Amino acid sequence: MTPSTSSPPADPSPAAPRFLPVLLLLFFGSGCAALIYEIVWFQLLGFVIGSSAVSLAVLLGTFMGGMCLGSLLLPRLVSPRHHPLRVYALLEFGIAAAALFVLFALPSIARAYTSLATTGLTGLLWRGLVCALCLLPPTMLMGATLPAIARWVEATPRGVSWLGGFYGGNTLGAVAGSLLAGFYLLRVYDLPTATACAVVLNVLVAVLALVLARLSPAIPLSVAPPPSVVPSLPRRSLPVLTAIALSGLCALSAEVIWTRQLSLLLGATVYTFSLILAVFLTGLGIGSAAGAMIARDSSRPRFALGVCQLLLVAAIAWSAYALAHSLPFWPVTANATTTPWIKFQIDLVRCAWAILPAACLWGASFPLALAALATPGSDSGRLVGLTYAANTVGAIVGALVTSLGLIPALGTQAISRLLLTLALLAAALAFAPRRSAGWSAFAACTAVAGMLAFTIAPLPWQLVAYGRQIATSDATAEVLFLGEGINASVAVTQSSAGARFFHVSGKTEASSLYQDMRLQRMLGHLPALLHAEPKSVLIVGCGAGVTAGSFVAYPSITRIVICEIEPLIPRTIATRFGTENHQVVRDPRVEIIYDDARHYLATTREKFDIITSDPIHPWVKGAAVLYTQEYFNLCRDHLNPGGLVTQWVPLYESSRAVVQSEIATFFSVFPHGTIWGNDDEGYGYDTVMLGTRDAFTINLDEAQTRLDRPDHALAGQALAELGFVTANSLLSTYAGRAGDFTAWLREAEINRDRSLRLQYLAGLGLNSSRGAESYADMLRLVRFPEDLFTGSAERRESLRRALFPSAEKNP
Repeated sequence: MTPSTSSPPADPSPAAPRFLPVLLLLFFGSGCAALIYEIVWFQLLGFVIGSSAVSLAVLLGTFMGGMCLGSLLLPRLVSPRHHPLRVYALLEFGIAAAALFVLFALPSIARAYTSLATTGLTGLLWRGLVCALCLLPPTMLMGATLPAIARWVEATPRGVSWLGGFYGGNTLGAVAGSLLAGFYLLRVYDLPTATACAVVLNVLVAVLALVLARLSPAIPLSVAPPPSVVPSLPRRSLPVLTAIALSGLCALSAEVIWTRQLSLLLGATVYTFSLILAVFLTGLGIGSAAGAMIARDSSRPRFALGVCQLLLVAAIAWSAYALAHSLPFWPVTANATTTPWIKFQIDLVRCAWAILPAACLWGASFPLALAALATPGSDSGRLVGLTYAANTVGAIVGALVTSLGLIPALGTQAISRLLLTLALLAAALAFAPRRSAGWSAFAACTAVAGMLAFTIAPLPWQLVAYGRQIATSDATAEVLFLGEGINASVAVTQSSAGARFFHVSGKTEASSLYQDMRLQRMLGHLPALLHAEPKSVLIVGCGAGVTAGSFVAYPSITRIVICEIEPLIPRTIATRFGTENHQVVRDPRVEIIYDDARHYLATTREKFDIITSDPIHPWVKGAAVLYTQEYFNLCRDHLNPGGLVTQWVPLYESSRAVVQSEIATFFSVFPHGTIWGNDDEGYGYDTVMLGTRDAFTINLDEAQTRLDRPDHALAGQALAELGFVTANSLLSTYAGRAGDFTAWLREAEINRDRSLRLQYLAGLGLNSSRGAESYADMLRLVRFPEDLFTGSAERRESLRRALFPSAEKNP
């Protein structure tokens, strides 16, 4: 089946049907590797430039911008006379080489960046430069792969329909990569191992492409038109390109808001994000394959594209209904099963219920647009490159504008209505009726769209407040504040008894309840009271501001820096807990830094007497970076001599392995560290870890003398409100030190940047309720530290009795 040398083939290269399974396998493997890289690179670069919305926007913009550039440049730089499969193979080899470059060169780039990075616009430019150095080479090569292989087909609707199938195979490979990375490679191994697997996939794909190139012909050189004579796309292409750009904009904008809402409902673990991405990509793959089949046999692909956009209007409305009215109120309790793999199956069904229909329609849009633009005799590589670039530019705009501007400015309800309108506009551009009957039908569709937009409900406050626990939430509570910020959705509620709660990411983060107030104030008062004379403090995570407010009571402190990733929290949340936090955000000693704490610590040259860290639960995606060995090293390196670090460790919603990993990682950096318990009548609730650069002692007499001073009256009052009427009563929360737990922590996994093992352990143990058991295990190992507590014999004995009230507890 050799093509004639006198005329181009009437279909894709005649070898294409024969080798279709192999071609699909190539694209499947390439897509799988690409998603593994994407997950790895986003995690690696997040450590360097931060994980704030701005940093992630720069990352995403660079990643997708590189793919857009690659799709545009390849048809211009590479002659169509080269065999498409050989070009494809070289691109895959290049991607593998560039991925290895990113893995090994990033530490050097990171060191250069952290030594030069600044805040403001200059800092943003530095972040962009780092992303460009790391991501543009491999992503440009990725973006060039589809235009390269496109030259193996003729630029006719039937010919380019094959590309829809290849695109679908590539997307389904991406689904496999997302699940493989999220559920296996990064859960069991680490970032270098995941990278190595993706590199092997790229090499295998490249080798297979070279073998296939030897077995199959390209379009003969005598009929492959030189670039100078390739016909340009007709003017009628502009409305279709605009429609597919709008389709990409709507798709990525919707993915941003749907991911945010579903992560509230399902629990914002790494597994949830992998499931959401997998369902979305599956829809794109299914839709692309279906669109390719329609395009192959349709005489009016542009009309089909318009119909597809009209159907998207209804699909967007359905997703909004499912996420606001249907899914949050399914009778599915968070603790219905403690087996995570059963929970994942339920979550998969819920994701598909909400977002699969729209994803399928967006997937079908791309091959239909290709078919609508196809012109016999034109360069199919250029056709695909332009179409892919238009779709990608729209996707970039949708993702960045939605995440950085529209969510905090308008909210998800208004965005959903806007997306519905844009889908209708895309339909008008593609459909473009030429008769009055057609316009009448379109007007009727517009009226229906208007009614659907009116039915879209606002984000339920119960979803923001209670998330996956919504089925068992407090039905009598009232919402005092609801806000959708640039990084997170937050809420303040009040119970019927008058207690106020601060919620973020679908969970309660702080409250005015006694137990939570104890923990929040312990994080601040313990280091402030034990330090000889603290002057500067860094608080990681503002929350309700109670921990930061603890330092207001200490007159020696002249500088309080609060590092918070979500601007809404200090501005609108902390002010609603003003009584509990001593109006900390209005204190003249306070400076608020809106940034990712890792990034701030890595780039600042300032050192502190006290650093206190109260991050969100480690099962929340991204939070585990504030529990790694490297993060604790950053904290230690930014302490002044005699400085102290405190870190919150939750025992509830945690398995024993998670608690052991958190404590072992902290003690690996602070070998003289101690633990202080915030138990609830003996039940393990949460703890505070305290670390110092060097060995230290606690003088009980000096601590009490400091607390008795008139200028510490506010500190004494704040502690007394929680039952800590003396220094000894606060210090009686002592729950052990590193040496007590050596055997207990022997098998614990150290949480490191390259593996982030903790977030995978914590995600699996999300529904675990073994806090009391873990805490009881720890207390059985504790002995009174004769060399830690110094002071008068009377106070030492009083503390010993408080810690070990019976001889059985202190053998």
